[in-house]
Amino acid sequence: MELDYAIAGGGLSGTLLALALRARQPEARIALVERGPLLGGNHLWSFHAADLPEEARGLIEPLVVRRWPAYHVAFPDGARTIRLPYASISSARLDAVGRAVLGDAVLTSAPVIRLSASEVELASGRVLRARRVIDARGPLTLQPQGAMAFQKFAGVELRVARAPELPTLMDACVEQRDGFRFVYLLPLAPDRVLVEDTRFSISPTLEVAQVEADALAYAAEHGLSGELVRREHGVLPLPLDGLPKTSGTLHAGYGGAFFHPTTGYSFPAAVRLALHVAGRPPEQALDASFDRLVSELRVQQRFCMMLNRLLYRAVPEAERWRVLARFHQLPEETIARFYALQMTGQDRARIVCGRPPRGISLRSAFRELRP
Repeated sequence: MELDYAIAGGGLSGTLLALALRARQPEARIALVERGPLLGGNHLWSFHAADLPEEARGLIEPLVVRRWPAYHVAFPDGARTIRLPYASISSARLDAVGRAVLGDAVLTSAPVIRLSASEVELASGRVLRARRVIDARGPLTLQPQGAMAFQKFAGVELRVARAPELPTLMDACVEQRDGFRFVYLLPLAPDRVLVEDTRFSISPTLEVAQVEADALAYAAEHGLSGELVRREHGVLPLPLDGLPKTSGTLHAGYGGAFFHPTTGYSFPAAVRLALHVAGRPPEQALDASFDRLVSELRVQQRFCMMLNRLLYRAVPEAERWRVLARFHQLPEETIARFYALQMTGQDRARIVCGRPPRGISLRSAFRELRP
């Protein structure tokens, strides 16, 4: 084999895998193949401090563009400042660090047309042969196993006179339409802010122009008008009934179900997978410890899919914000473990027990309260 590892997909998951391999197996022969011109595309990823294992801090620290000690949430029945550290990684920083560390192992503008457990064929005709092929091509490779909801968003990054000091992860004090709708505010610099209009919906349709206009209208209403410097949008599937099944090739990221079924976040699972793969030879990537990693993750994901069924099947669209409002009144430690997919039994009980939010159909809820 000409390579030890061939990674198809230079998004967050694929690039983290390559960086972890370079750090822990410096002599390994690696190729990181990305169909676009840049690693990471045009995205911003954020994470809570609890999402990050201690052994991953050296890997992630160079990628971080901004940190905050806390964040806000706001709902029609009240607001809260949650004292959990929060941080963001930009695709521009991911690309810069990835190229600096990996050098000529990075192959961009290189679409993959065929992939197997030991080969990656590129559109150019070049075939990469490797001891371990990893498919990290993102949501496009996800094979649905049942019903889906969707997290869809359009964001505008603005240069403003003065950005807020802290992020607002959810401002649901907006008109509720097309599912549960909220606005996400991320101050990336003293004079720059990302305003992202997000919907958790049963429809995958995203009217980008209209949602961007909604984000700009929100910005104007909150004194955040300014020069438009960047746009981003996306649609992420959120499973209700089942996760994709894979075999043969090691699938990372969304295609391998390494993501949070309720939020769409992929960062915590991507970090854990990168540490696992980098800690053993290529032939041992799918060993018993991989099975344990996946098994522990699936326990968390099955609970999250049950929450999805409750939200989308037992609560009217206009009332879904009440479920999220109730969740964000829970102890901060429970909130942190939920986002990190490391909930305890007590956390899960706190999330589903107690007085039901107004509007929920108890008959539908009892039907969906199953593993």
